[in-house]
Amino acid sequence: MPISRTEIPTESGAKLIKRLCKHWAHKFQVEHEEGHGRIHFEAGTCLMEADATHLRVAVEALDVESLDTLEGVVASHLERMAGDEPLTLVWEN
Repeated sequence: MPISRTEIPTESGAKLIKRLCKHWAHKFQVEHEEGHGRIHFEAGTCLMEADATHLRVAVEALDVESLDTLEGVVASHLERMAGDEPLTLVWEN
């Protein structure tokens, strides 16, 4: 299964994880505890971990096409949840 990762400089990582997990909890299986989150999509999984200065995100998908889609979906939702805080996402796989 292909995997992409990104490390985002932010002091709001735990807050973003909480918001994203709450947002998707009505539609997908979500696991959340302070500073950590896991979202189970139909085509893969998103793992998130935050510390005081970074948010680390890993997306694992069934295939490369699904990975590209999940990267875009996760990135756009993180940017929306961040509001006015600019986020820099560079996916590596």
